[in-house]
Amino acid sequence: MSDDLSINPEPVDSVDDEFEEISSDEVDRVCAVLDELIETVHSENIQAYLEECSNNIFSLVYDSGDFESARDEAA
Repeated sequence: MSDDLSINPEPVDSVDDEFEEISSDEVDRVCAVLDELIETVHSENIQAYLEECSNNIFSLVYDSGDFESARDEAA
């Protein structure tokens, strides 16, 4: 396979160690939109992927304790 087709063409050493600041408001908004989308999808496979995506985005700013609290509040 050709090296030209790699996903991340930059060498690992050249990647900046800077982190993007993500607001909890943005995460909340995106997760809410994903939750609405999940409700409209019929495919269980697509729903599972969207739920995983929502969980991953949620974990960008919240820790696992926050996840448990949010899940309990939603129930």
